[in-house]
Amino acid sequence: MDSISMDSVSAASFPAQCDIRVRHGDLGRDGTVSTIGMARWLEDARIRLRMPRFERHAGDGEFGPHQIIFVSQSVERLARVDHTAADVQVHTGIRRIGRSSFTYEQAVFAGGRRVGGGSATVLHLGPEGPLALPGELIADLNDLAMPDSSETAAPRSGAERRQRDRYPFFVPLRARIGDVDANQHVNYLAQATWYDEAVAAFTAAALGVDGPAPDLSPSSYRIDYLGEVTYPGDYEIGVLVRAFDGDRVDYELGIFRGRTCLGVADATGARGTLSARSFGLGGPR
Repeated sequence: MDSISMDSVSAASFPAQCDIRVRHGDLGRDGTVSTIGMARWLEDARIRLRMPRFERHAGDGEFGPHQIIFVSQSVERLARVDHTAADVQVHTGIRRIGRSSFTYEQAVFAGGRRVGGGSATVLHLGPEGPLALPGELIADLNDLAMPDSSETAAPRSGAERRQRDRYPFFVPLRARIGDVDANQHVNYLAQATWYDEAVAAFTAAALGVDGPAPDLSPSSYRIDYLGEVTYPGDYEIGVLVRAFDGDRVDYELGIFRGRTCLGVADATGARGTLSARSFGLGGPR
């Protein structure tokens, strides 16, 4: 079961929850919480989640050099949420526990109604590669496990997605110092905003607009992180339109430095007034 199609999962299925305050910076151009804003809420909830056994042993220096790094994440905005929304909560649980990685499952509720959700898979990494999850961490994860938490990991994107020649439309972007986090690379949420920027640039080009294009930013993302995006650096975001119908557009996106692909994403956004002919900018070659 895909993480962003779990509308039937109730709030009671999630072991942890936290209250969220809607901030002005969470709002998009339409005055409601953007998909990126909702992704920040999911991050806030994960940061607040406590894993006491693992934190205690890590604090005592009982583990060697290691990192917890993001492998993939998804986010979907299911309904509009404006700045007046009250009783907003993110519910979090652990969907999958593997040998060296695990997956969060999350749902956003506002006024008792599910308005969004997502997932994130993280990897326990050492200097020589993936490390087995320590027993203390597994014990904490089991405390947060959701019902039926034995799913296998979601498949990674295919090798063809990493080929620069697959993408007919590119948007140049330069990493900003504000994109860099404490790990000294471009933060994974900052990279999500790059995909937003690429879709906006594609929309403007498709409509022939010199200036702000209509707000057709994606309502969902599924992102795979493939390599380290560093500062300073000049990058390009590749855009391809995989499919469309009367209401929506499905995009394939990729972050490139030269011919090296450092990340890919699937995104779905509104079609608006985009014509079928305009998709030639982002259609298959």
